[in-house]
Amino acid sequence: MTEGPELDLTATGPGEAESPALPGGARVWLVPTPVGNLGDITLRALEVLRGADAVACEDTRRTGALLTHLGIRKPLVRLDAHTMHRAPQLLERHARLAYVSDAGTPGISDPGAELVQAAIAADVPVEVLPGATALIPALVLSGLSAGRFAFEGFLPRSGRERRERLEAVAHRAETSVLYESPHRLHATLLDLAGACGPERAASVTRELSKRFEETARGPLADLATHFQEGVRGEIVVVVAGAPATPAPQAADYAAQARDLAAQGLGVRDIRDQLTRLGLRKNDAYALALQATSTGAQD
Repeated sequence: MTEGPELDLTATGPGEAESPALPGGARVWLVPTPVGNLGDITLRALEVLRGADAVACEDTRRTGALLTHLGIRKPLVRLDAHTMHRAPQLLERHARLAYVSDAGTPGISDPGAELVQAAIAADVPVEVLPGATALIPALVLSGLSAGRFAFEGFLPRSGRERRERLEAVAHRAETSVLYESPHRLHATLLDLAGACGPERAASVTRELSKRFEETARGPLADLATHFQEGVRGEIVVVVAGAPATPAPQAADYAAQARDLAAQGLGVRDIRDQLTRLGLRKNDAYALALQATSTGAQD
């Protein structure tokens, strides 16, 4: 499961470690698991996995291999996006339940949020352990501004929702972080270059904490070329925020509205364009109406 060095995490033997810090009573733990190198498991994660009555997971084979490596034997229960409706029954059957996704922190572009909601509804305490996630290391590795950022997760595969999300990335002032699959990376980089402009700075990080970890940085167009042959591994794309532009004056808004009307745009599209430039929605609508009515008279 990992290309990196492995640590001896089983010195106390399977299930032999005591868990004096674990609270008593019913409880749900969301436990992050390594995104690559198994040495990234935390001591507290080990404690919880050893102390839980059962471990719920996306893939019992993958989690079973992880627990075997860690020297832990626990009942495994499948709980993924397709079986999450079973969460209330699992909470009744297993008072102290640990939940892991295939890699990283559950609930971040992975199942888990529904389990938290079910536990809250059942008045079962929930703890989320700090630990591995791919988005923060990739954000820092990008070299782009990390003071404020937006996490987009996986983009929709097609349609209007995908176009809207790409447009949001293009106009956002903050850095954007996205997850992507290997076989869709090239197409997504091309779409991002089309929405944000080919020169927008970005980075692509893959195989975090593994032997063949890679981070490529540069303009979106260059990254699309670099990855056009396809890649392997889990991927995080980081895109710089939109460059700051001076706020247009009132006369500039009116001229912009007239130009957009001359290009054949309707009232709603003109309003939306002016709103993105910083004009209030009502004022943008009034200018859009004025520009289209003037064009019709001409």
